[in-house]
Amino acid sequence: MFTNRIVLPVFLFSCFSAFSQISFGDSNKINDNWKFNLQDISDAKNASFDDSKWKPVNVPHDWSVKGQLSPTLASATGYLPGGIAWYRKSITIPQSKSGEKVYLYFEGVYNRSEVFINGHSLGKRPNGYISFAYDATDFIKYGKENTISVRVDHSQSADSRWYSGSGIYRDVWVVYANPVHIAQWGVYAYPEVQKGNGILNVEVEVENGSAAKTTLTVLNELISKDGKSIAKASSKVEIPANQNGKISAKINVKNPQLWDLENPNLYQLKTTVLQNGKEIDKTITQTGFRTFTFDPNNGFALNGKWMKMKGVCLHHDAGVLGSAVPREVWKTRLETLKEIGVNAVRTSHNPQAPEFYELCDELGLLVLNEAYDEWEFPKRKWLEGWNYGTPGYEGSFDIFANWAEKDLEDFVRRDRNHLSVFAWSIGNEVDYPNDPYSHPVLDKGKDGFGQAAYGGYKKDAPDAMRLGAIAKRLVAAVKKYDKSRPTTAGLAGVAMSNETEYPGALDITGYNYTESKYQTDHEKYPNRVIYGSENTHDMKPWLEVKNNKHIFGQFLWTGIDYLGESGRWPSRGFYSGLVDFAGVIKPRGYFRQSLWSDKPMAYLGTYPLTNEKDISKDAWAIWNYEEGQKIRVVCYTNASKARLELNGKVVGETKLYDEKTGIIYWDIPFSSGKLEVIGLDASDKEVSRHAINTTQQPVELTIDNKNTTISKDKGVAKIMVQVKDQNGLPVMLSDNEVTCTISGPGTLLGLEAGNNSDMTDYTDNVQRVFHGHIAAYIQSNGNSSEPIKVKFTSQWLKPVEVIINVK
Repeated sequence: MFTNRIVLPVFLFSCFSAFSQISFGDSNKINDNWKFNLQDISDAKNASFDDSKWKPVNVPHDWSVKGQLSPTLASATGYLPGGIAWYRKSITIPQSKSGEKVYLYFEGVYNRSEVFINGHSLGKRPNGYISFAYDATDFIKYGKENTISVRVDHSQSADSRWYSGSGIYRDVWVVYANPVHIAQWGVYAYPEVQKGNGILNVEVEVENGSAAKTTLTVLNELISKDGKSIAKASSKVEIPANQNGKISAKINVKNPQLWDLENPNLYQLKTTVLQNGKEIDKTITQTGFRTFTFDPNNGFALNGKWMKMKGVCLHHDAGVLGSAVPREVWKTRLETLKEIGVNAVRTSHNPQAPEFYELCDELGLLVLNEAYDEWEFPKRKWLEGWNYGTPGYEGSFDIFANWAEKDLEDFVRRDRNHLSVFAWSIGNEVDYPNDPYSHPVLDKGKDGFGQAAYGGYKKDAPDAMRLGAIAKRLVAAVKKYDKSRPTTAGLAGVAMSNETEYPGALDITGYNYTESKYQTDHEKYPNRVIYGSENTHDMKPWLEVKNNKHIFGQFLWTGIDYLGESGRWPSRGFYSGLVDFAGVIKPRGYFRQSLWSDKPMAYLGTYPLTNEKDISKDAWAIWNYEEGQKIRVVCYTNASKARLELNGKVVGETKLYDEKTGIIYWDIPFSSGKLEVIGLDASDKEVSRHAINTTQQPVELTIDNKNTTISKDKGVAKIMVQVKDQNGLPVMLSDNEVTCTISGPGTLLGLEAGNNSDMTDYTDNVQRVFHGHIAAYIQSNGNSSEPIKVKFTSQWLKPVEVIINVK
């Protein structure tokens, strides 16, 4: 049971082997050389089916993002199509593997998939975000070709409130294993840290798939980052035929190096299974030690140090790449967020790819891991623009009764050992008033609720009192496999949910956009741990966190712009991110950096003055206006004060940082040149500066990252192209059309400029820049180490080339 003060030791688990999620056997990616057809063909499951005319693709593959944007499609999913499609692939299982188990493991297929091997159905998995494996052994032809067929049914194309993508959009693996092996997701470990000393508690579940009882030895060895063996533990277990067995062990570590946000120290755990002295299975696991504390009065502490979570919500797409996002792209995105000052992310509102969590472990980011946006009834899905027109009601609600606990258990088992994960969220806004649940409190005008805001109590709607019972079921599913972390949820209708057992079923409680109840609920429910699970970018919500010790953090909506939940056409997605589709920091990102980063910074942005009271967080770094035009110059900084200079002369007096708005500004007439802000500390010493310049007509394309090397094994490079003038200054106002051509063993995955309203074709090699830049994603083909030559051209501009080295 959790108490008022929750002190939780947590342990990171993630195999160093390529196949980290399943943690047994000999695994190999089988991502290449699939065949694809965007039609529903029933005979496609059969091994003898002729797929010679199908389109060759590699996975991860998202067919929706390769479709055409159309205003006739649902805005909820980014005006992009769904459908039903088939994937097929032939693989040869060596004769030498006869006698071994053969598994197929899918990290994610969206959605309602069914997998066949040689015409035999291995199973169905309707949830598009859950990883799963099938035992294909009984249908394998050893020493011969075997045909994998996968049917993907995303015919309910508007089944999500945001862009989901379609297809086999994550990695696929084939796994060979001894009949006696470590069970899928069978290693679970967690530490205790007391007085500087650590105890690593390890549980290993072993599956005996043989017809005979067996006695095994399980070895667990902890290895430091410099390769030294720290400690070992050996356990014996006897497992009856066709059953599973489990061992528990403790590994003592003196003064372990703790994992934290600045120094994410990691160890390795090597687990080996021996039968009659012979090694039959092993896994190598990345691991580390840390503790966290949740307290209703003091908030959150990592390793005993009280801190605020400066979090963002993240969906799983990456603009033009859709939902098939390479590891390298996620790494640069997460590094950019850390640069801003972000220290936590929320996986809104579904499990992410395994690589996402591995990166958070390695980079030092806390993760609020979320499973569901919808329970037993559908939510509104906007079809003609966000909050506009008549909504649709497709969704995943129809699978909830049969799959909710199973999906949640697999979600927890896969991710439970990632050190970055600090909590399990069982739902987001499932309690939104009248969407779908209702309660008589909505008629009382109580706590800001009432007829005007939510339409009042609807007696024919699902009863909100159901929420408590469902939450208890889901919490029990989580606790079945992990008691080391708290359960939580993002509550949208806090006042309504407070009338139910829903908040009481959770260990910590997330409030979506309900800062007004932080203090009153703290007084009314003194044992409740409260945080902002979803918040706007405004200053006031942050001050509610900063100035209230009992609120441990907030999660902004959102960290990065995402496809779907679009406004009325033209709109690709939701544009409230700190970072745009192309991974470029937006003005509001710099504003947040001024609030969250400990490193000295200053940012200068401008806009024409039309309203004296308007103090915008979206001031772009542009200094091109009409001579004499009155301009508001905005500075975001964490310095104590700042002054403004134009061409070396003071044009804006030194002003103190405004604690209420977080913004310093001046109103000045435009005059061309170099506009610069200088950040000063309390003693008037310079600590930061930022300049913007008046630019001329664009004359050339440039690339900063010309020394780029990627892996031969489908490595990905992000090349950022910038339009500049004759003085080498970025031209923010340019919108030139750029063409990308490639020679050598590379493929253009897509061009992304970050323009939310550009609804042109994203499937070709031509795109307009936005704010003077565009990103190109280039992937190696995996069959050569020859360099890749990439050329960018634009009419009237000097072209630019880059060589990508492949190793």
